[in-house]
Amino acid sequence: MLRTNLSSYDNGWYNPGAGFLKRVCWYFVNACFFTSYFPINRVKIVLLRLFGAKIGKGVIVKPAVNIKYPWKLEVGNHVWIGEKVWIDNLAQVTLGDHVCLSQGSFILCGNHNYKKTSFDLMTAPVFLHEGVWIGAKAVICPGVICFSHAVLTVGSVANKNLEAYAIYQGNPAIRIKERMEE
Repeated sequence: MLRTNLSSYDNGWYNPGAGFLKRVCWYFVNACFFTSYFPINRVKIVLLRLFGAKIGKGVIVKPAVNIKYPWKLEVGNHVWIGEKVWIDNLAQVTLGDHVCLSQGSFILCGNHNYKKTSFDLMTAPVFLHEGVWIGAKAVICPGVICFSHAVLTVGSVANKNLEAYAIYQGNPAIRIKERMEE
């Protein structure tokens, strides 16, 4: 029987990709302009770029969004990031053109190894290809790739890759049908 021992936890190997001062500055900028209800989108885009995010044109970042590390974020053109979205990007997150992250959705790039007594940190990038729609309060787990125009429905959890033009639902998410044009 495995017993977790958090006193042996050590994520000293992890590199957040920026120095201490930059991380502290981002913490305050994130608190003032992103996780708050600050409404001016253009200012948020400028700040994200200033901190190293690659941001396309026509990107909308709604209020109360939490972004861990903007220097590990690439956003394509005409992307919508809804209210209370959390991008916990301990690894690279790439959002293709025309991606929609609905309210309260969560992109997760880190987890812990429950098989180790030291509960080691594990990270993996997330990639959402063009036209992907993540429903409200849905979760994308570390290492997941959502291929072109896939849909993850409200409250669902993607712990495996989502095929192109398919709709997924549930926890864990399963493919329920094709995404068709009407």
